[in-house]
Amino acid sequence: MSNFLITGSNRGIGLELCKQIVARGDKVIATCRKASSELKNLGVRIEEDVDISSEDSLNNLKQKLLGVELDCLINNAGIYEFNSIDDLDQESIIRQFVVNALSPLSLTVSLKSLLKRSSKIAFITSRMGSIGDNSSGSSYGYRMSKVALSMAGKSLARDLLKDEIYVAILHPGLVSTRMTGFTQYGISTRESVNGLLKRIDSLNKNNTGTFWHTNGEILPW
Repeated sequence: MSNFLITGSNRGIGLELCKQIVARGDKVIATCRKASSELKNLGVRIEEDVDISSEDSLNNLKQKLLGVELDCLINNAGIYEFNSIDDLDQESIIRQFVVNALSPLSLTVSLKSLLKRSSKIAFITSRMGSIGDNSSGSSYGYRMSKVALSMAGKSLARDLLKDEIYVAILHPGLVSTRMTGFTQYGISTRESVNGLLKRIDSLNKNNTGTFWHTNGEILPW
């Protein structure tokens, strides 16, 4: 039985991760700002009032988790704010950098002592953070923050290899969630998470630091 910690777990992809991980018999520590009724009904350990962009909040979380060993840390929490070339709102761009890139890195470093040999770290990034795949432009803050997150994941994959801790950088697909306006063109959270967990399960020392689509495709940087 493995022990997972998932950020941003009150809805969408994070909530579905909790559901599928519990259903297969593993344990979940679900962190969020405020737990949804759906999350509460899963019977998992919930840590509320977790703001991944707050150093004090991360320190408090670490104290609550003393003695816990994590088999997998899934950095799922993130935000999306649209920025076009005509609306380069610097505060919005900086906010997305902090929440989407710096905060997952800071949380991972803060909880590193809870990880052990063969533990895994997953960063939920986005294909929108692929420079090679960018064919539509715009969304400056989100795209730039996800590029930064992927770079953080790649560096961690190198730095943690000596500790036999492995890192996956994962695109969940275009998923029909509140973040995407429940787009009719998206896949379900169930389909997305099914693929994400397959990628995490197959993670090892030979493929650590890989940028994957949930369907198993290796994406360009």
